Amino acid sequence: MKEKSITAIDKDGIDAPLTDVVYQRMLDGIYTGGLPPGGVINEVELAREFGVSRGPVREAVRRLQGIQIVTREPYMKARVVTMSAESALELFQMRMGLEGVACFLATQRMSDADIEQLQRDMDAHYQSWTARRGTPSNREERHFDLHERIVRASGNKRIVAALCEDLYHLLRIYRRHSGSALERKDDAYDEHWQIVRAIASRDARLAESLMRSHIERAANHVASQLSEPTIQ
Repeated sequence: MKEKSITAIDKDGIDAPLTDVVYQRMLDGIYTGGLPPGGVINEVELAREFGVSRGPVREAVRRLQGIQIVTREPYMKARVVTMSAESALELFQMRMGLEGVACFLATQRMSDADIEQLQRDMDAHYQSWTARRGTPSNREERHFDLHERIVRASGNKRIVAALCEDLYHLLRIYRRHSGSALERKDDAYDEHWQIVRAIASRDARLAESLMRSHIERAANHVASQLSEPTIQ
């Protein structure tokens, strides 16, 4: 099959290279569970679904391998990364340290206007989620990410690179898994608000402690969801 154009229209109506569009659609499928953990990546089937040749799909798979979302053993088909308690523990331990420091720095460095905007966005996000609560949806919530906002607000380029670039997508998969149960999502929102209030109060130590505790509880939840011994 020959592509009619090297660009396509993405979900926001913007021209984008075809491989980028395929890459984003595959990411969305992984986030929403359409491409489940451990599932085989069938390039032929995906090319047919997206209406493209195998080239853009193959390139998208290579990019997903590069960010550790997809794995491929020698002589084996590519698969979506399988979540395990051990790999989750390693990622969440890293997050506890780096996001804790990021929260401390963000509390000191965010302007009053930035904090007020963060609170407004938090409220809008929560209202949107409660309005959809209980309604089945395959759409990934992508418009607001408190963790990313705080990390970027820290102003520490190395922390931003570690959490918002190289490992960002892998971290999101684990974070989505940690908040998949309704009761955990309720708790997570409450914990998010506690963190934001601490930031608004300019209590950097409290904000850091709350972020670390929030991530630790998420780690424990992931471990229980994966039917592994609870992470201590």
